[in-house]
Amino acid sequence: MTTGILDYESDAIAQLMSMAEEDWTEQELKDALQRAIMLEVSTIPPYATALWSITAQNDGQPVRGTIHDIIFDEMTHFGLVCNMLTSIGGTVVLTDPLTVPKYPGELPGGVNPGLVVYLSGLTRESAGLFADIEKPENPLAFAADGNTIGAFYQRIADVFPKYAHLLTGQRQVKFSLGTNRDIVAMNTIDDVLKAIHVIQTQGEGTTASPADPFPSAPGELAHYYAFKEIAVGKKLVQNPTTKTWEFTGADVPLPDTSPVARVPRGGWPRQGDPDSPDQPTAKLLDAFNQHYGDMLRALEHAWGDDPSQIGTAIGLMGQLRDTAQQIVGVKLPADPRFTYGPEWLLG
Repeated sequence: MTTGILDYESDAIAQLMSMAEEDWTEQELKDALQRAIMLEVSTIPPYATALWSITAQNDGQPVRGTIHDIIFDEMTHFGLVCNMLTSIGGTVVLTDPLTVPKYPGELPGGVNPGLVVYLSGLTRESAGLFADIEKPENPLAFAADGNTIGAFYQRIADVFPKYAHLLTGQRQVKFSLGTNRDIVAMNTIDDVLKAIHVIQTQGEGTTASPADPFPSAPGELAHYYAFKEIAVGKKLVQNPTTKTWEFTGADVPLPDTSPVARVPRGGWPRQGDPDSPDQPTAKLLDAFNQHYGDMLRALEHAWGDDPSQIGTAIGLMGQLRDTAQQIVGVKLPADPRFTYGPEWLLG
């Protein structure tokens, strides 16, 4: 079975997970990697919107640093999977309107079904959403089940060795985003399996520990537990008696933020709605969307025919941040308790 058109809102990952491993063909593996890329891309807008809602005077706040580091991890994971796909002859697709993330909406492919991902400022609730995105199948401090991102990556790891002979090392982008954030070439099956292990454990931790085994700084937790601390408002500690992990440690205060409202599906209506933006705000929103589209196009070219475009994409991420920080400072006309947020539409 081939999963066909790469529709973000399909249940293609659930379909792939329902297939027996021995029934996966080369095409299923390529489709799975493309959908893994779509998953990694889908996490950036909600995490970044929350990060950029934090006001400037809180740049040194620990929660801000946590979210910033997680975004850079996700960017690294994205790059590693792109290298996996191109090394076996696949093509990275990011700018087909069908592949671009849709918010609010579920994660692509039917992962974590029923979980609605939205764009808003940082709150305890949005941090809880981020933890749900990253949840392991068997968290050390919270019960969960179903098709998770980690389980999907495990299926890819189980199938990939059958097609290790396809690895050519072609169209690889090599780039570092910091300590333990190296986008490396996928030349061998060992490269692939090591990269998948990094992706899984940075997101979920291990069955023995909630720590990130590949931290950029000492003491970092895997993404699920880091977000859960922000959501609960307490540090995760190990009970000395039972040895279980519990969110009962020191307080985790939220930084000051702009109260970014949830961005409606399709963005803010440009006219005829109480929350329609004025002309200067509409210009900012459109500029952000153009930067976003340009960034996705640069990334496609980086894994297509011009690896140097990765630098262009990183630069555009800075422009996204600067524009978003202006957007989140503009109050909604119908309810000035809240502010606008970036739309993340393909410009």
